[in-house]
Amino acid sequence: MKYREGKTGRIFVARLEDGDELLARLEQLALKEKIEAGIIYLIGALKDASLVVGPEECSLPPVPVWRQFNDCREVLGIGTLFRDSQGQPAIHLHGATGRGDAALTGCIRGQAGVYLVAEVIILEILDSGAIKELEEESGLKMLKFSS
Repeated sequence: MKYREGKTGRIFVARLEDGDELLARLEQLALKEKIEAGIIYLIGALKDASLVVGPEECSLPPVPVWRQFNDCREVLGIGTLFRDSQGQPAIHLHGATGRGDAALTGCIRGQAGVYLVAEVIILEILDSGAIKELEEESGLKMLKFSS
């Protein structure tokens, strides 16, 4: 295990509105406010989204299993935001979505359109040295620490 200590910085409270693209708006906020690292809390609803619900099998690199929905679902999520080696926001957001008795849990990727409203809180993390770098073995941007 590798870890670093950080400090809590600013706290952002955001309201995303009907039709907003969730991940794109969060990336825009991170760039505008110069958020280098943070924890994302999400509650609300999505019209449509694409989620990775696991790998096909436990192998490297993983082959993702995708699920999509377009039937307006409730969502509850938590994630991380770190800058990648090019300085761009890299968001890793997992969510549980549901409508009636149908539920999906996974990593929200690609399109994710807000339905009605999504409330987001971002707790900024300062001085941790945490970044995301592409890892060859997994083919994914993984958490690393700058020296």
